Amino acid sequence: MIDDERIRDRAELLPEELAAGSDDPQAQAEAVLQDSDDRESYRETAPDLRIEHRTSDEAAS
Repeated sequence: MIDDERIRDRAELLPEELAAGSDDPQAQAEAVLQDSDDRESYRETAPDLRIEHRTSDEAAS
């Protein structure tokens, strides 16, 4: 289950999301967070998959 505070924080749209628009930022945030959590738990069960783990600073450079 996704924490309500995480959903509220993520529901604040990013600039790209604001430009594209969102009919329901709350539902969008919940879906994004659920997908992220699912990917993180899947990573543990499939260590042979090539998944990069970078911080946001590393990804921006």
